[in-house]
Amino acid sequence: MLHRTIPACCAAAIAALLLALPAVAERVSSPDPAHALEGPALVRALRGGGYTLYFRHTATDFSQNDRGMTAYGECATQRNLSEAGRGEARAIGATIRALGLPVGEVIASPFCRTMETGRLMFGRAEPSTVVRGYEGTNPANADYGSLVALLASPPKPGTLRMITSHGNPFRAIAGPPHLAEGEAAVLKPAGAGFVVVARIRREDWEALAASVR
Repeated sequence: MLHRTIPACCAAAIAALLLALPAVAERVSSPDPAHALEGPALVRALRGGGYTLYFRHTATDFSQNDRGMTAYGECATQRNLSEAGRGEARAIGATIRALGLPVGEVIASPFCRTMETGRLMFGRAEPSTVVRGYEGTNPANADYGSLVALLASPPKPGTLRMITSHGNPFRAIAGPPHLAEGEAAVLKPAGAGFVVVARIRREDWEALAASVR
């Protein structure tokens, strides 16, 4: 059964959350200058918990696609992680452990590539269509209200919420630039929404760890 992080709520409340955000054309998902963190300050903040890290899955095999997909568990009909992507996920997870970051819940889009990213990084992942934004593969079914509500909610005290999902849902609610494969946006709850305090590319983790040695 798919994990449902946000309880069902009325359509009007979800619509209000979306309307509270500026139009996509007016938003960018670069770090908010008033809240931006980097280097040792970012590590200290993450060690204290209270943030969500939204990862796009790591590198994939673009010779594959999802057009023949009929079920989330059918990996043979989806675009999957490449061997390089698997190595990236393991390396990111190892650095997060070395930094002593307090990993709490790990939520993944139910696609094979996002589930595998979560499991390779953190050893576990709970599938949720909330972080995908819609059922199946048709973006015409998108409803991102529940995702906005999730990102606006604080994780359990003293922990970080980890999400492994796709680039498109995040761009839809936060604006450009698009997350690269393996890149994470660090999000802080802010009222009915969230602010981006940092973006961490897959190649940035080593430098982040070095900054606090």
